[in-house]
Amino acid sequence: MGMTKRTYLDYNATAPMRPQARDMLVRVLGDVGNASSVHREGRAARGIIETARDRVADLVGGRGKHVIFTGSGSEANNLVLAPGFRRVDGAPAQTLLVGAGEHPCVLEGHRFDPGAVEHIPLRADGLVDLAWLEARLADLGGGPVLVSIQLANNETGAIQPVAEAASLVRAAGGLMHCDAVQAAGKIGIDIDALGVDALTLSAHKLGGPQGVGALVLAGEGYVLDRLVRGGGQERNWRAGTENVAGIAAFGEAARVAREALGEEESRLRDLRAEFETAIREHCPDAVIFSENAPRLPNTILFAVPGKRAETALIALDLNGAALSSGSACSSGKVKSSHVLEAMGVSPALAESALRLSFGWNTQKDAVTHFTAAFARLLSNRNQSSECAA
Repeated sequence: MGMTKRTYLDYNATAPMRPQARDMLVRVLGDVGNASSVHREGRAARGIIETARDRVADLVGGRGKHVIFTGSGSEANNLVLAPGFRRVDGAPAQTLLVGAGEHPCVLEGHRFDPGAVEHIPLRADGLVDLAWLEARLADLGGGPVLVSIQLANNETGAIQPVAEAASLVRAAGGLMHCDAVQAAGKIGIDIDALGVDALTLSAHKLGGPQGVGALVLAGEGYVLDRLVRGGGQERNWRAGTENVAGIAAFGEAARVAREALGEEESRLRDLRAEFETAIREHCPDAVIFSENAPRLPNTILFAVPGKRAETALIALDLNGAALSSGSACSSGKVKSSHVLEAMGVSPALAESALRLSFGWNTQKDAVTHFTAAFARLLSNRNQSSECAA
């Protein structure tokens, strides 16, 4: 009996490394040199980092000198979400407002006192409630505030109205941060057009290596409360010898992703339509979350009513399809989604939520393989449901 063909549909957890990024990683791993050293080898390492810095900046319309490399997107979020993040001439933020559907590294990784943090509610379609935000900013009366809203939700794929939110925050004299980890490389990003003060990226979500992230500032004139202290690396923003090979591969992944962006977005959108057609044909009562909101072209969060996600994931995995249940950042546990809870989805339906996410290396045959695995999953359910295999 041959092995079941595997179809990887969990790109939002981590994307396969792009060949160009892998080649760059291996090549630079063979070099020697600390980027803080003044000799030739050190200068070569420094040059590699600065090239990558420019490439990462280019992906989001920023400037290389405003990119701070970190060990992950989570670290970048932890770094910026602190009262110490302020304009040079501004007061430290006293209040942090975050979207209720943010990634756990935003909800739990900030450095504010719990009493100073409030969650911006989500609407039923998964988008943040801008009316609530506007009213809350008015209530705060111009007091120093930091607002953090992700560009795209990691579970539903819903693209948040970040530019509109940033406009409200700016008018109130506050600072705006955007976790752009899931959106980068999938949709076009321009830090100036968004109007945010800082945004966060992660290499492994767009085909770079795991263990490298970045914080991109909108310009000069900001102060950060350092998280990792020690040497003067990353312009004194983040101590620790740089991961030169990882950073180089991040830069290469950013370059390739940027060059492919327009064509790739269209291709992924077509694939998403095919996956959704297959889901609906085999299970007419399937629910696709945030269906009527703008969404990433590569993400589908859906539920098969009455089929627990934990059971479904195991069955799909055994049939060769790797999906996840919402976020993959819960120590391998399948637990209730805080995103769906914030959207007002019933606990029973939320327990059935499956996330299908794909990307640069996904071809049309993935739809065929997924459909076969999905049909087998539903064959155990069709006696008590309108879904048929």
